[in-house]
Amino acid sequence: MELRQLEYFVAVAEERNFTRAAERVHISQSGVSAQIRQLERELGTELFDRSSRTATLTVAGKAALEHARAALAACGAVGEAVGEVTGLIRGRVTVGMVIGCTITPLFDALAAFHRAHPGVEISLLEDNSDRLVEQVRAGTLDLALIGTARATPEGLEALTIIRERLVVAAPADHPLTGRPRITLADVIAHPIVCMPPGTGLRTLFDDACTAQGLRPTLALQASAADAIAGLAVRGLGVAVLSESMATAYGARLTVRTIEDVETPALLALVWRGGTNNPPLRQLLVHSRTAFGAPQT
Repeated sequence: MELRQLEYFVAVAEERNFTRAAERVHISQSGVSAQIRQLERELGTELFDRSSRTATLTVAGKAALEHARAALAACGAVGEAVGEVTGLIRGRVTVGMVIGCTITPLFDALAAFHRAHPGVEISLLEDNSDRLVEQVRAGTLDLALIGTARATPEGLEALTIIRERLVVAAPADHPLTGRPRITLADVIAHPIVCMPPGTGLRTLFDDACTAQGLRPTLALQASAADAIAGLAVRGLGVAVLSESMATAYGARLTVRTIEDVETPALLALVWRGGTNNPPLRQLLVHSRTAFGAPQT
């Protein structure tokens, strides 16, 4: 019995299809089938019911699956333990970031991590903050940079990167810009251009409106700050953004703090605590350095 046979067995069991399993492990379908047949001969029983297009586990296959997963995990743990001692870490780390992210320290952290640990494959994807949090909870993502209205999402560890106030941005000749003090009620008296639901900034805005019993008119939504600012410049609504997002558009828009929304918008790194993941631990070290956060 070989580890590669167990790897192929687990791949077929999870994909429920020999072709998809072969694509996953990067060998031919015939190669996967041959190795599974060899494993079945060694065990003296069939592991899959092949009578339909879907490969389903037999009773014996179900009994073997968790043990096969455990064997593969134990083998991976051996490599990780040796790698940590020798300073050579291998594996994969999957990182998520909120759509439209322009926070360059994250990119600096990834670059420094890659230079220090070239044997680790890095995957990076974008999504809205709510979905990123769920993927971290599910283990699909190892680490995510999210916008949030709460310091630490439930069940996760977090490192807050930025705390900043909510602002409104409008053309210089807009009626709002001449007011000595701008409140949330002043803002929602005009059509709003803002982030979509599922983003931290939108959650903060919605929560603030609900707390004050206000019902804004949402004219347009966009996932990127550039798009929101561009729509506001063209008079299609006033832009609701965070301070750092709005800074880049000071030449085209007048940016004002919404005075009675004191809860800050947060940008945070989140991950699952208690996981034995050497690449993640090292990436967190580089992330803390890039963002100027203290090491723990």
